[in-house]
Amino acid sequence: MKIRNLIAFICILCSISGFSQAVLTVNDALEIAMKQNYDILLSRTSADISSANNTAGNAGMLPNVYLNASDNFAHNNVATDLSTGNKITSDDAHSNSFSAALALSWTVFDGGKMFVTRKKLQEINNLGEIQFKDRVTQTFYNVILSYYEVVRQKQQLASLNEVIRYNKERVKILQASFNAGLVPKTDLLQSQVDLNVFLENAIIQETVILDSKRTLNQWLSRDAETSFEVVDSIDLSYAPDIKDLNKKLFTQNTQVLGYQKQVDVSKLVIHELSAQRLPWLSLSAGYNFLLSDNSAGTVTRNRTTGPQIGGSFNLPIFYGGNINRQVRVARLQQQSAVYNLENMKTVVNTQLQNAFSNYEHAMQLLSLEKSNTLLARENLNISMDRLRLGQTTALEVRQAEESYIQSLTRYIQFAFTAKVAETKLKQLVATL
Repeated sequence: MKIRNLIAFICILCSISGFSQAVLTVNDALEIAMKQNYDILLSRTSADISSANNTAGNAGMLPNVYLNASDNFAHNNVATDLSTGNKITSDDAHSNSFSAALALSWTVFDGGKMFVTRKKLQEINNLGEIQFKDRVTQTFYNVILSYYEVVRQKQQLASLNEVIRYNKERVKILQASFNAGLVPKTDLLQSQVDLNVFLENAIIQETVILDSKRTLNQWLSRDAETSFEVVDSIDLSYAPDIKDLNKKLFTQNTQVLGYQKQVDVSKLVIHELSAQRLPWLSLSAGYNFLLSDNSAGTVTRNRTTGPQIGGSFNLPIFYGGNINRQVRVARLQQQSAVYNLENMKTVVNTQLQNAFSNYEHAMQLLSLEKSNTLLARENLNISMDRLRLGQTTALEVRQAEESYIQSLTRYIQFAFTAKVAETKLKQLVATL
């Protein structure tokens, strides 16, 4: 009895502490995940990198302008014999040469490759945004499931606590009946054993709830021991339309869109490589400055300034077959991208059909089990009344309790299964 009282006291303390904790809604959890989840943050960074690379300069469309300057100074002993017979000697000869140039180089035409590259960078940027959205939907899916896993486990604990109340009442009735000599002691002992087992299960369930909360905190990228409470029910107001879902699947599913974008990129890679067969034309321009001083020599000072302009033309004739090889490999990679796309369409379509049938069946089972739970509760209440009147045995009440807790467990599981299917449907059409 002391052990049971201690366990009950611990359960009461846990429930009292729960009242002081803030209630975390599923929308609150999603908002926190959006700001703190590391998978989302990493995906956002990758998308930003793709965006930063999406420039005209990176595509080779803009000129390069640069300034070069150099200055060389020398101090030498000079002894020079000239062909005229004269000699130039100096023990303190010095020379200085300074040059500077402002130059511009610009590829005016490269077979159209720069324009294709620009489109490719834009598509890669778009792919990065799609992959970011896909990571967000996947993370939201995991957060929602983790959240309702906590709800499910707390509902299971509430069911156990309800059956514990029935068990305590059964022990109380059998204790009075035993004291009156109406039932054998074995019935009383068995009821006490049953009560202890349910109390143990309740303590184990508390551990399961804590583990589930830690998992949710992990998805929210916060300390595992962060305290919070969740809502006490699973919202099942969703009403999916399979025709509408099928219509949106290939146009909104982030995985399908990602593979489609990879096909688009692979096509542009082929055009980009094919452009290497066409001629290249580039221009160059600049302004040069040269100043040279020489204290010992026939020319003691030289200064040269002026602009320059030029151009180059390059026509590929034969590159060892590498261009053809690269294009052939790119076409094979494009075909692989198409296969991946078609395979993903098959995968997500199967997932959609399975999730929809799972949702429908879970809702049907939930409706049946709700009725079954009411019947099991009524049966348990009748059995308890019959036990008080001495019209039934403790075994019948025990069986009624088992039937009731099993029905409650099934009901909670069906509700959770329906929520999982609902969340999967929303993830597949990117509406989380």
